[in-house]
Amino acid sequence: MEAIYKLWIVIVSLIVVKLCHLIYQWSNPKCNGKLPPGSMGFPIIGETIEFMKPHDALQYSNFLKKRILRHGPLFRTSLFGGKVIISTDNELNMEMAKTNRIPGITKSLARLFGEDNNLFLQSTESHKHARNLTLQLLGSQGLKLRILEDIDILARTYMSEEARNGTLDVKETASKIIIECLGKKVMGNMEPEAAKKLALCWRYFPSGWFRLPFKIPGMGIYNMMKARKTMKKLLKEEVLKKRASGEEFGEFFKIIFGENKGGKERMSMDHVIEYIYTFFVIANETTPRILAATIKLISENSEVMQELQREHARIVGDKTAKQASLTWEDYKSMTFTNMVINESLRISTTVPVILRKPDHDIKVGDYTIPAGWNFMGYPSVHFNPEKYEDPLVFNPWRWKGKDVDAILSKNYVPFGAGPRLCVGAYFAKLLMAIFIHHLCRYRWSMKADITITRSYMLMFPRGCDVQISEENKV
Repeated sequence: MEAIYKLWIVIVSLIVVKLCHLIYQWSNPKCNGKLPPGSMGFPIIGETIEFMKPHDALQYSNFLKKRILRHGPLFRTSLFGGKVIISTDNELNMEMAKTNRIPGITKSLARLFGEDNNLFLQSTESHKHARNLTLQLLGSQGLKLRILEDIDILARTYMSEEARNGTLDVKETASKIIIECLGKKVMGNMEPEAAKKLALCWRYFPSGWFRLPFKIPGMGIYNMMKARKTMKKLLKEEVLKKRASGEEFGEFFKIIFGENKGGKERMSMDHVIEYIYTFFVIANETTPRILAATIKLISENSEVMQELQREHARIVGDKTAKQASLTWEDYKSMTFTNMVINESLRISTTVPVILRKPDHDIKVGDYTIPAGWNFMGYPSVHFNPEKYEDPLVFNPWRWKGKDVDAILSKNYVPFGAGPRLCVGAYFAKLLMAIFIHHLCRYRWSMKADITITRSYMLMFPRGCDVQISEENKV
């Protein structure tokens, strides 16, 4: 009996020693050099819980503020089960964006977008190929010829319907416009039942992107993966049905297949479906939230709202009844509207915009960024008083005389930078401008108690409705 007791003491002691060793290894990762300062937090979960605490969306989180004060603009941590380097150094961020092409994303995001077949996450050549395809649809020429008219019609239709009801949910309405517009451009006409099933899948994605990568029934990742599987199946069924029946595809499919027929490397069906799935998810989960935040900022500034109403009344007033639709020239004349959008993007971009995973160790002063770690670069330049006077103030007039069409400069990076600059940037700005145009034709307001928070993604705890009336419609 005594021997068994001693044996158990030895076993427990070994387990404790092993656990202590693992905890030490977790807290002190190996590196061929000196790691930036910081803490790895608890084993596996790291500092994820504190990182994801909801906070004011228009300011950096307390998580970031505390660590900048403690460690400076470069520090290490662990988030979502991965090792992370966080930087608020603009020079370093831009250098990392230019010289590193591998996206630094969490395991949950990799699973969400498909680790094996996704062209956005694969090799440099594959990603370049995917970008070139997308830009044929979402580049300025594609927007002018293929997209603007559809967004204009959809925005006008939904705005008119909601005005009769008296309330408009900005995020939901923008989401409907995106899904319907891109769905038509990508898939062509879909059967109502298939379109309805596809739309139902979206409810599993909002706010669920950045989570711990545990695929356990009932948890967010499990639901997201289930929705992903359903969406891919629906998309594949629609593609195969159209090919078998000879039905016409949407313009984006024509771009893909047209390039294949031209003799270039052929995309497999799985690649095509994964690509389209990613296309839908990213577009639907980013722009509607940013637009809702923009409408909130406008509602809080009467001078901005009045200037917008003047600009859009002029555009409408210049038309005859037969010229009710917006033209590309109308869009390009929305100078103040684009100033508002630029300012909203600047002040609401409080998340890392440079996400990379270096494939080799990188020396930064006395520190080393190890290969394989995720790198998160925050756009601190947006809040630098040397670059922007009163940077926390929403002031669209600061863009007067500047290039409002630009989506990237050294001091402005809302869409990232480098080879992985957001391919949908121009599409997002176009949709926001057209939405604002049609909204400004009505009398509208947003309640003062509506708030914008962030738990990585923009959140609206009290919704993002506006009260809208056909009274005084322009």
